Amino acid sequence: MDNNKDLFEAEDITHDDITVDNLMLDDGFRPLADRMRPQILEDYYGQQHLLAEDKPLRQAIESGRLHSMIFWGPPGTGKTTLARLIARYCDAKFLTLSAVLSGVKDIRKAVEEAKIYKEHGKASILFVDEVHRFNKAQQDAFLPFVEDGTFTFIGATTENPSFELNNALLSRARVYVLKSLQVDELAKVIHRALHDEIYGLGQQQLAMDNELVLKLAELVDGDARRALNLLEVASDLAEESEGQFTITAEILADVAGNGIRRFDKQGEAFYDQISALHKSVRGSSPDAALYWFVRMLDGGCDPLYIARRLVRMASEDIGNADPRALTISLEAWDVQERLGSPEGELALAQAVLYLASAPKSNAVYKAYNKAVAHVKENGSAEVPVHLRNAPTKLMKELGYGKEYRYAHDEPEAYAAGESYFPEEVGEQHYYEPVDRGLEIKIAEKLAYLRSLDKKTK
Repeated sequence: MDNNKDLFEAEDITHDDITVDNLMLDDGFRPLADRMRPQILEDYYGQQHLLAEDKPLRQAIESGRLHSMIFWGPPGTGKTTLARLIARYCDAKFLTLSAVLSGVKDIRKAVEEAKIYKEHGKASILFVDEVHRFNKAQQDAFLPFVEDGTFTFIGATTENPSFELNNALLSRARVYVLKSLQVDELAKVIHRALHDEIYGLGQQQLAMDNELVLKLAELVDGDARRALNLLEVASDLAEESEGQFTITAEILADVAGNGIRRFDKQGEAFYDQISALHKSVRGSSPDAALYWFVRMLDGGCDPLYIARRLVRMASEDIGNADPRALTISLEAWDVQERLGSPEGELALAQAVLYLASAPKSNAVYKAYNKAVAHVKENGSAEVPVHLRNAPTKLMKELGYGKEYRYAHDEPEAYAAGESYFPEEVGEQHYYEPVDRGLEIKIAEKLAYLRSLDKKTK
């Protein structure tokens, strides 16, 4: 039991305990982003929709009222830092697991530690980073201990909890959505790191123009951790002149490279952006469609994936209102495969702009779905005898194709009154052309043919 007592009595290092000397000894190899984690809410920038003075989460934290929660947001928005702040304000022990690195053994160890703290009347928070990477069984393993109060559960995820987390776990935790930091908020994070003499770079007396601070804030796409990582690298490369170290525009450009964009082909941002592209095309906004197309390329999306999606858009949202849309999309795909970059991307951009500008119709899409539903509901009706092919003598004797009317031999190449559906199915109308683009003419043609059918009845 003595070992348990030692474990319980171990205290976290606070801001006041750290001096410059022991920082250099103990934290010399900790990244700047980790050293600069805020110790108080006033130093936590961003997420004012959750942490403004009058917000329930802020009030719950300051009053020490713990509840299980899920933090959902992009990288670098402060999910881990906020969890640590909650533990600090609520005087709770902070236990942490990474779903990438931890297994069943680590989960059991964390649960046992939480039980020891509970026996001594000490609350604990179990923080699970990237919780979406745990499978269903691993997520379920937390439930009994959340329910009996062994610990308060806080999970962090960059993925949509609705898709990635079990309903049982979601029902026991409140989801808080964290947003990307704005440029002005990131600028505050950078300035704080530049001037903090205990955790930050203050002792180095670095000079960095405000314009460059804003430039760095813009480059990192809302990610505070990325901003501090780049700042730390830039500080190592700072130029010295008469005892003054300066981060120049050239240094920042070298460090940042092409910048970073939030895009993950397996993640939430991927599906959000392809959805935005598709809806911009459907909404006939060529400029917005081009913006999202370029955003996806800039984030590293495979152009061939975009090409495939453009073909889908051409059929789903334009269809026969302008059949050229499908042809142009396929040709752009072909150019991308044959020539690669940059010629291929330009052809895809042409297709994006054409699709967004084209007349819109989802009549083909709706007709297809109606036909699929109808076939599933009505089973396998036999092909009418007059529509069957008769390549053999037996088939001809059985009457296959006997009463078939060859359309080209009929007036206007149309066999008025002829039925092509199975008798038990009857005549069906799935396709309803819209009054836009070429479908105006198609609708007129179909109406005329149906009028000829009526004259035969």
